[in-house]
Amino acid sequence: MNPTMHCWLCERPIGSRFELHHPVPKSRGGRETVPLHRICHRTLHARFTNAQLARNGANLELLRADEEIARFIRWVSDKPPDFHAPTRKAKR
Repeated sequence: MNPTMHCWLCERPIGSRFELHHPVPKSRGGRETVPLHRICHRTLHARFTNAQLARNGANLELLRADEEIARFIRWVSDKPPDFHAPTRKAKR
């Protein structure tokens, strides 16, 4: 574990397991990656389509302002770094 690494979305410390996320999807030309907890990564992709992420995925403030994402961040804020739970299916 890297004690200085934090999740791009929820800002909790990263544990031993994490994933790299393309804020702008790779399929839409995104190159940059950021570290996310597995649960945070799955929550982002359950909430937003690749088209939505292509338009707004690099705008972290806008993503965090989404009501569903804000509620998720409040819920996960006190969980341990390697916490994981099933993520609900996307409403598409």
